[in-house]
Amino acid sequence: GGAANALKRDIEAAIADRERALKRGAAQPAGVDLTMPARAEWRGGLHLVTQVVDEICEIFHELGFTRAVGPEAETERYNFYALNFPKDHPALDAQDSFHLGGDVVLRTHTSPVQIRTLETYPPPVRVVIPGRCYRRDPFDASHSPVFEQIEGLAVDDRLTFVDLKATLSTFARRFFSSDTVVRFRPSYFPFTEPSAEMDVRCQICRGSGCPSCKQTGWMEILGSGMVHPAVLENCGVDSEKYTGFAWGMGPERIAMTRHGIPDIRLFSESDVRFLAHFATPIR
Repeated sequence: GGAANALKRDIEAAIADRERALKRGAAQPAGVDLTMPARAEWRGGLHLVTQVVDEICEIFHELGFTRAVGPEAETERYNFYALNFPKDHPALDAQDSFHLGGDVVLRTHTSPVQIRTLETYPPPVRVVIPGRCYRRDPFDASHSPVFEQIEGLAVDDRLTFVDLKATLSTFARRFFSSDTVVRFRPSYFPFTEPSAEMDVRCQICRGSGCPSCKQTGWMEILGSGMVHPAVLENCGVDSEKYTGFAWGMGPERIAMTRHGIPDIRLFSESDVRFLAHFATPIR
């Protein structure tokens, strides 16, 4: 009993000594106001590009399009030949695409998902296709070897270029602002005919000319066109009965256009100061 009481007194003394030490350490340092609110800790959030991808897909979902996805490693048939690329097209060269061996490449666009969709589902088809793509591009202010892309495809009977223009113009006015001005310029893509680039009035200078739009007052945001009959036939779709339109855009460039971001590399540099400026908290 005596030994137990002695041990108890020793423990109580040690606790009292530690309590006094903690109180001394908690004393307010000189020049520090402990009533100031604590600095908020950033807990992370959705990346700006992820936000843009989700918003674009949601707009097209409301227009009747379903989200579709596919593999990032594709055969040359799905990535090139079924899309009407000639076998001597520069995109097939080793200096332009990442070849994994044999006839397998890292996809250079999300267009292979269009082929897979048409081979799987009969028309009518309306899909929007987000995903990561790979090209041997330099990593500079406007290019990246790894980038996000969103494509869309609509195939049905009696679809025309008017439907394409109406769909993409509606998207631009929903995404940017209701007074956004758009224009279509003739272009060329192997998988569409006719083809067109779509520009929007510069969101930074409102068309007066600035470095971001290279003083033109316009910024290109996507390429589009009517699906080439050869692409439909390659997928087993009757090109005499069905027509379609397709488009492709880069979410990074779309985000840069909307927010006036000058360098695409900012999306990949993990700078918390930049990311926190646009982050939407994850709930």
